[in-house]
Amino acid sequence: MSLKIGIVGLPNVGKSTLFTALTKQQVDAANFPFCTIDPNVGCVPVPDERLQTLANIVNPEQILPTTIEFVDIAGLVRGASKGEGLGNKFLSHIREVDAIAHVLRFFEDGDITHVNNKVDPKEDLETIETELQLADLSTVETMLHKAEKDEKSGAQEAKDRAEALRAFQTALADGINASTVKLSDDQKEACKDVRLLTRKPSFIVANVAEDRSDQAPEFESGGRELVPISAKVEAELSELDPEEAKAFLEELGVPETGLARLIRTAYTTLDLLTFFTAGEKEVRAWTVQTGALAPEAAGVIHSDFEEHFIRAEVIGYEDFVAGNGEKGARESGTMRMEGKDYVMNDGDVCHFHHGA
Repeated sequence: MSLKIGIVGLPNVGKSTLFTALTKQQVDAANFPFCTIDPNVGCVPVPDERLQTLANIVNPEQILPTTIEFVDIAGLVRGASKGEGLGNKFLSHIREVDAIAHVLRFFEDGDITHVNNKVDPKEDLETIETELQLADLSTVETMLHKAEKDEKSGAQEAKDRAEALRAFQTALADGINASTVKLSDDQKEACKDVRLLTRKPSFIVANVAEDRSDQAPEFESGGRELVPISAKVEAELSELDPEEAKAFLEELGVPETGLARLIRTAYTTLDLLTFFTAGEKEVRAWTVQTGALAPEAAGVIHSDFEEHFIRAEVIGYEDFVAGNGEKGARESGTMRMEGKDYVMNDGDVCHFHHGA
């Protein structure tokens, strides 16, 4: 499944520096024939130590991580919702992503001018969210005009849609994100085509000074995950080979790169889980939504596998490691046969049987 995170921020906050560092570690596209890489999209691996552990047991020909795409979205300025700057381009690109990474500047640097001539991440976030709210408000008001006409028909679905749109309108007009609006199941169904910017999952990337690269600043994030990262440090790390990068991190006293934290946060923000396939040809990680059933997981590998799903052989990651592979898990009784109603768990090692 192709998942995109939009990197959003005002000019000169380090957004493009982060994107460049990310794309320098992107996965070889040859390994992912269905993954299209555009100039402004970087396809990067999701860090997962379990892959190497599984590979040490199976000894495959190759190891393939699951991936996530980051999109470098054109810089936003005040008035973007009315077309200022690259406003229309900004909004069209952000509509296409699955989640938003708000990059906020926390570092001071006299050589890098802030668009508002001061470093104020709280104000920056308010600027971004105001523009998104205004764009959503325009979208909702256009939809509501038609919905209220349809509502007069008396059809329940039309009524549910109009009520939901009015709730969105009220929140957005008050400067509140549409994601805070509580809808009934029927209202959600009636508005499933309403793709509002402020309903997208989001998290905050705090671009901090070099000496605070793993220290989260005090900031009111509105309940969203906050990832501290120094874009300058990450840019330097991206230029080093793995051994040099490891030594640099040890010198900084940091256990892992900020990019690794950022990628994992993006992954969890989308409420995803990882399952594995493990054989002599490859050990591979795959992505599904939390709550996905076994046939859906099989369909991620190939659409025919979902349609013709029969059953799944499933071994929990810990059981696979404890048994030193499939044979040991089978002998210990920890391999299970699961049917169409099985809900996938993070770390499941699977082999799908299908009639395709």
